Amino acid sequence: MSTSPTPLVHPQELGVREFSDYALVIDARSPREYAEDHLPGAVNLPVVDDVEFAEVGTLYRDNPHAAYLRGSQYALRNIADHIGTVLSRYTRDDRILVYCFRGGKRSGVWAEILRNTGFKTDLIKGGWKNYRRWVRGSLETLPPHLDLRLLAGSTGCGKTRLLQALREAGEQVLDLEGLAVHRGSLLGALPGRSQPSQKLFDSLLLEQLRRFDLAAPVWIEAESKKIGNIQLPDALYQAMRSARPFLVSAPLPDRVRLLQQEYAHLAADPRAMVEKLRPLKPLVGGDELDLWERLAAQGRVEELSERVISAHYDPCYERSRKHSPGASDPAVQVSLVSLAPAPLAEAATDLSRRFGRAGQTGLQAA
Repeated sequence: MSTSPTPLVHPQELGVREFSDYALVIDARSPREYAEDHLPGAVNLPVVDDVEFAEVGTLYRDNPHAAYLRGSQYALRNIADHIGTVLSRYTRDDRILVYCFRGGKRSGVWAEILRNTGFKTDLIKGGWKNYRRWVRGSLETLPPHLDLRLLAGSTGCGKTRLLQALREAGEQVLDLEGLAVHRGSLLGALPGRSQPSQKLFDSLLLEQLRRFDLAAPVWIEAESKKIGNIQLPDALYQAMRSARPFLVSAPLPDRVRLLQQEYAHLAADPRAMVEKLRPLKPLVGGDELDLWERLAAQGRVEELSERVISAHYDPCYERSRKHSPGASDPAVQVSLVSLAPAPLAEAATDLSRRFGRAGQTGLQAA
């Protein structure tokens, strides 16, 4: 996979070099601002912390001069601590990038100290706010240039595992569910992990897109417009809907085992699983939901999983497929004989040879 960012979108319009040119990227904002979104790889070295930021802001409304004095006091103390704990690791030859919310006082204070210390230092013009505008615009610019290969198929057929096998086979892969920290269904929340904010997801997504070789295919799993609480960019979603489809299927027993493995926390608590599926009652009917509840109460997890697949997921997928763009176009059939590692690796190698980078390399060599 290419490690050089695509030239289609470049941070030069932010007044800076390629992000990878910097030995250190400093986010000078408060920890709360940083948690919502930041440049991937940036280190949070706040000029003021969350409590100090709120205090200075409140004071500013009544006495701006006093607020500046208080803020300067906090800034100098905090920056001195950061210099001792972080900046001491870097040399004068290292280039540093700094940004704050609007590219004003907080990053300005950092930059002045760094430059006076001898560091080559750049500032993002307009700060994070301008960076965020650049991210949104770039996510509209890049997706139409992707040569997407769309892995489609009903829940539990092994699309995500096949995607991982394709990555191991040397293919370019965009794992949206991995970026979104969600499996994309009512059961998709990952135990003990929260989804990123929409803004941070956008930043992580753009970082991934910029690293793709646009001359080579990118494999991606079919998703709804939303993955949990995360909304896919319009341009990417439209590119996915017009991508070449690869219809993945797998034996039902393998799919049942996969569901129990991937959702082990719910397999251990089948009643909780059915509770999460309760919003499906208008689709599957009260009798079907009652059956799921009985199977859960009796601990018949395998039968419950099979019933959820056959009564909900498969019919739901067929309905959505018939109404999707290109539904009449023939999809490449990918019939997995098993969801075990070896057959998945074999299938990925075959797809790479016939439709991926390996095939392109072979054509170029010929």
